[in-house]
Amino acid sequence: MLPQIRETVWAFDCEWVPDPAAGRLLYGLPDDLPDAAVMAEMWKRHGATEENPFPYLRTILCRVVSIAAVQRRMADGKTDVQLLWLPRRPDDPAQASEREMLRKFLEAVGQHRPQLVGYNSQGADLRILLQRAVVHGLSLPQFLRRPVKPWEPQPDYLARGNQNEWNVDLMEILSQRGGTGAASLHEVAVLSGIPGKFEAEGRQVAHLWLAGQWPAIVRYNRCDAISTYLLWLRMAYVGGLFNADQYEEEQENVRQMLMELAEREDGQWAADYFEEWTRLQTATGQM
Repeated sequence: MLPQIRETVWAFDCEWVPDPAAGRLLYGLPDDLPDAAVMAEMWKRHGATEENPFPYLRTILCRVVSIAAVQRRMADGKTDVQLLWLPRRPDDPAQASEREMLRKFLEAVGQHRPQLVGYNSQGADLRILLQRAVVHGLSLPQFLRRPVKPWEPQPDYLARGNQNEWNVDLMEILSQRGGTGAASLHEVAVLSGIPGKFEAEGRQVAHLWLAGQWPAIVRYNRCDAISTYLLWLRMAYVGGLFNADQYEEEQENVRQMLMELAEREDGQWAADYFEEWTRLQTATGQM
């Protein structure tokens, strides 16, 4: 079901919002038109209705505002789990720059060559990162280098299908894209005793961004990355890549990570996540 686990795994997620600059350029809107009005026009042109006022926009029309990943590394027989995220300081314009976030993340992927894990990462997350990297004219030779022959160990992050061992898309494995059985991350996570969208929903990210609540977006993004990682652990256990004791140990590593994050000055979100995870595990009979 899942490819073998590589030495370094990044379970990642990113958040994006309609890009007002793209709206102004593509639709000839005035430069002085407020961002909120530009975004409203973008939604309108893509089929907004009273029932669905914020329709999904093609990723090329959006800008990335946050990227987060849970990193699992094996070294000397020990597993280290850490949470990575960008921007580290949303109030710093240099760190919050979309170009800078894309450069840092994709260059790091090319350098460290992790096994990426996502939910709809092939259809959306990794695609928007690449599309927006093209928009910004970034040079990413290590990230985009592909094997000359299929059996070579060079990562190929852009290969499609559920057999891609370098970009493991949990949605591709669990659901038929566009089919009636497709499951959202929220649905499959919550039913598995893992926190889903308990603080916000994806469609609220644009409004948080307009309101200047970038830290809230970053918190939401980090929670999604952790949920993606926990779902990957569960699927790896279902697929026999972990036995029962190993699976519990892997979950304990996440608990320890959350407790360490909760001790930070801004760590209340981690404590809330831990509490929600405990509640759901109890509710689903897994504790």
